[in-house]
Amino acid sequence: MDWVPHEVTDEQAVLRSAKGSAPHLVFVRTLDVKTVPDRVHLDLLPYPGDDEAAEVTRLRALGATDLDLGQGDVPWTCLTDPEGHEFCVLALS
Repeated sequence: MDWVPHEVTDEQAVLRSAKGSAPHLVFVRTLDVKTVPDRVHLDLLPYPGDDEAAEVTRLRALGATDLDLGQGDVPWTCLTDPEGHEFCVLALS
């Protein structure tokens, strides 16, 4: 994404564009157990020329796991982060 950590603590991580432009993404740690689908869902789109499969492999190595939402055969990969939050890595068309 070319976003870099701006502030990282035990309670939160704030990311911002490497260019310093807004908006910021703030990820807040919670002790609550996830019980419903996320209200916010991130779709990540690799840059042109990037290898989507390599990015998915990298994310799995960092702790992401595959997610089956009943999506069938689609050109994107659904994953969850280590805390169970859903996100997708899209394929370039």
